[in-house]
Amino acid sequence: MQIRDIRAVLFDMDGTLVDSDAIVDRSWSRWATEYGLSPAEVLAVAHGNPAVATIAQMLPDATPAERAAAWARALDIEVNDVDGVVAKPGALDLLGTLERIGLPWAVYTSAPAELAKVRLMAAGIAPSVLVTVDDVSRGKPDPEGYLRAAELLGVPVTQCLVVEDTVVGLSAGQASGALTAGLKGISADIELADLHRLDALFKGLE
Repeated sequence: MQIRDIRAVLFDMDGTLVDSDAIVDRSWSRWATEYGLSPAEVLAVAHGNPAVATIAQMLPDATPAERAAAWARALDIEVNDVDGVVAKPGALDLLGTLERIGLPWAVYTSAPAELAKVRLMAAGIAPSVLVTVDDVSRGKPDPEGYLRAAELLGVPVTQCLVVEDTVVGLSAGQASGALTAGLKGISADIELADLHRLDALFKGLE
């Protein structure tokens, strides 16, 4: 499938459309320190993973109540830290191009809705379709969220392009049956140095 065959684009949020890597690092490092864990070990699994999965991995002996409290604390730290959250380079140009050529787009993120809305607003991005970890029973790398986003846009997922910056997210896109684009050196159908490259590809359709 070629770019000209794409009928919708499905974006990850953190690290893809929204530059929040430093905030993710800062927030999860603080959480790790509060829980007596190694920030480096926590950060190794936090990017791209749902918070509940990260917490389950890092606190394997915790009770369900303790894990729920740990998740609530992580969410509180992240929601209250948007200092420095901006759109990734090329993101706003790319979204403008998609609007002009009439291609619908959606965001699917491993973040909960409360956090996703805060970060997207801070970055100046307003998707008409937003699927969060709150909307699925199985998070990434399961394809459920991308299948849901495609369904809400009314486009077969096999005619969608999934844009991701983590291996776990790209795995979800691949499992959904969509064409994939990978940032940060991730192996995908289309490999991107940044979103300016993807913008140029879609501008070629104007």
